[in-house]
Amino acid sequence: MRRYNLDVLGFIETHWTQVEQQRLASDQLLLYSSHEKQNAPHTQDVALMLSKKSQKALIVWESDGPRIIKAFFNTKKEGISMNLIQYYVPTNDHNEDAKDRFYNRMQSVIEKFPTNDLTILMGDLNVKVGMDNTYMKTSWDDTD
Repeated sequence: MRRYNLDVLGFIETHWTQVEQQRLASDQLLLYSSHEKQNAPHTQDVALMLSKKSQKALIVWESDGPRIIKAFFNTKKEGISMNLIQYYVPTNDHNEDAKDRFYNRMQSVIEKFPTNDLTILMGDLNVKVGMDNTYMKTSWDDTD
C-alpha cells in the first residue's frame, strides 16, 4: 500500500474466519468479514486494508454477511460522509436464488445510506465484458 500511496485496499476470496479487525505490524488495519461458522467454505469472504490516514477518518465498519463489508469515513466536507462497500458477487454458476438474495441485500445496504453522502462500491462483479475469444485462432497458434 505504501509503495503505491494507497489508503484503502479491498480484497476478495479471503480465507479468514469470523468478523474481526486486526492491526498489522505495518500499522495498517485489516477489517474482514467471513462466514461465522468454522467449517463453512471461506471462498466468499471480503476484507479492507486501511492506511493510518484512512484509519483516522474511519467512523465505523460492519459486516453484512460473507460477501459484503461496509466502512464509513469522515470527509472534509461538513455533513458528508463517505460510504465504502467492498463486495464479492456470486458467479453465474450459483443458483438464481443465491444471486437474487445477494442483489437484494446489496440494494438494501445502498438504500440505507444518506443520499447526500459519497458512496463507493468496489469489488468483484464477476462479469465478462466483450466477445468470447476462447476459440479464436491467433497467429502464434499456427504451428504450420
